[in-house]
Amino acid sequence: MNLLVLGKGKTGAFAAEVARERGHQVRIVSSAENSKGQALSREALHDIDVVIDFTTPQAVLENIAQCVRSGGTMVVGTTGWYDKIPQVRQLVEGSDVGLVFGANFSVGVNIFFEVARAVAPALNLGYTGQIVERHHIQKKDKPSGTAVAINNALQSRSGKTLEIQSVREGNIVGDHEIRLQSANDTITLAHSAGSRRAFAEGAVRAAEWIKGKTGFYDFKDVWRELK
Repeated sequence: MNLLVLGKGKTGAFAAEVARERGHQVRIVSSAENSKGQALSREALHDIDVVIDFTTPQAVLENIAQCVRSGGTMVVGTTGWYDKIPQVRQLVEGSDVGLVFGANFSVGVNIFFEVARAVAPALNLGYTGQIVERHHIQKKDKPSGTAVAINNALQSRSGKTLEIQSVREGNIVGDHEIRLQSANDTITLAHSAGSRRAFAEGAVRAAEWIKGKTGFYDFKDVWRELK
């Protein structure tokens, strides 16, 4: 495929590296190079199969809108915009493009979401708790999209949500922990990301999956179909 990666940060660079390893042609552009959406015009995307976005919460919504206008299919790894999901879903589903977004494109984290759903009934059996997420100091959104997704997974099976504690320090790639306590015991579930490459691999595989499809998809619903 021909891929366009938006964002020259660490995760965007990993996405480009992984894509090339998997035999794809890649162009990567910075925010400055995409000023006023110039990298996402219909002319610029005429030979691009999928756009992968690892930018910022401030840039991603306009990137999505410009891609839809230009007929570009997208994978969106940027978080911090999920309060706009209903509007973005309507925009995408009213067009002929495809979009996959994800709170986290790591397959391991998506398995962790399944674990969260499995333990959720404990919240109706006398357990209370919290979610703790830790990330590097440069991370823009708080709480993390992954922590919000964990909370949503718990709520889907228990009807209850937990308090989220956010920590920003050092160069932590991403740690997430569910702590549940009762009068009798404590349950601790944790996932620790060792490299942003896991997010990049998932995003590139999602790009391979979405090519040729239309519609609005959440990565947590499609990761089992990846190759």
